Formats: sequence, structure tokens, C-alpha cells
Amino acid sequence: MIYEIKKYGEECLVKESVPVSEITDEILEILDNMVETMHDANGVGLAAPQVGINKRFFVIDIGDGVVRKIINPEILEFSESISESDEGCLSVPGIYKKVKRAYEIKVKYMNELGEVKEETMNGFLAKAFQHEFDHLTGTLFIEKISPMAKRLIAQKLKHIKRETEREHKNRENA
Repeated sequence: MIYEIKKYGEECLVKESVPVSEITDEILEILDNMVETMHDANGVGLAAPQVGINKRFFVIDIGDGVVRKIINPEILEFSESISESDEGCLSVPGIYKKVKRAYEIKVKYMNELGEVKEETMNGFLAKAFQHEFDHLTGTLFIEKISPMAKRLIAQKLKHIKRETEREHKNRENA
């Protein structure tokens, strides 16, 4: 099942997510649907808040043949080495800006089997993990860009927010 991806301006994108207390069949089904939604939208990651679910989990597929289902993640360590590259987000369509992130991170999470994993990630995977992790704290990548870059996208953001509000009104009036 393909979910609707929530866009900039939606309340669910700025809320702190709550931990998953138990991995249920419903959670597993949501994770599978999120993978399908992410692939359908040509994304590399999708967090639960992006589909309106206030829970601490996300999926990542960076094209390395491994689809990761990450539940209750923690970032234990950030490297001092920083990487800066363009980022985009399915919830902020059409905007790509440079973001600085730790090149390497040490993480702990539960997979869909309930196994606790601890691993070190670097490069693109570390960047994707940090981006999706931010969603769980109600942080969008556009909050991590330079003040100049924010000014450059201000009008686009207003437009996305107006579209989001218009869609809400249309749904309420339907």
C-alpha cells in the first residue's frame, strides 16, 4: 500500500516521535508499506512522521542491495570528520541544499526481527541515517542549511506550505 507523504507545513513533521514499545504485525506491515512508498517516490529513506505516524522508526534503501528497517534508533557517536553534500526530502519536494553531517556515526537500533544492532556507518548511509533520524525529532533538513540558503528557498517553502494548507481545506470540505 502506498502512503501519502506529508509535506512541509504538516504538523506531524515537527513533532517528537515516541518509541515503539512492541514490534507488532501492524508495525511490520507499516514498515513494508513505507518501503513500497519510498521506492514509489524514488526516495532513499522514509521516516514514520513523513506518513503521519508519530513513532520512532524509518526505512532506508541507499541502493546497496540492503533495505534497512530501523526501529527506536540512537546515534551513539558522531565523527569529527564532516561531509557536506546536497540533500533533498520527499516532504520538501523540489528543494536540494548543502547540509553538513558527520561522515561517520555509531548507531544502535532494533531491526524488524527485534534484534538490537550496533554498527558504524559512514558516507551516504551515515548521511541518510542522520537525515531520517532528524525526522524523529521533528527536524527537517532545511533547518540545517545556511542562513543564505534559507533566504534563497523562502519563497519555495511558502509555496509548499500554501499548497499543503489548500489540500487540508479541500479534504475538510470534501
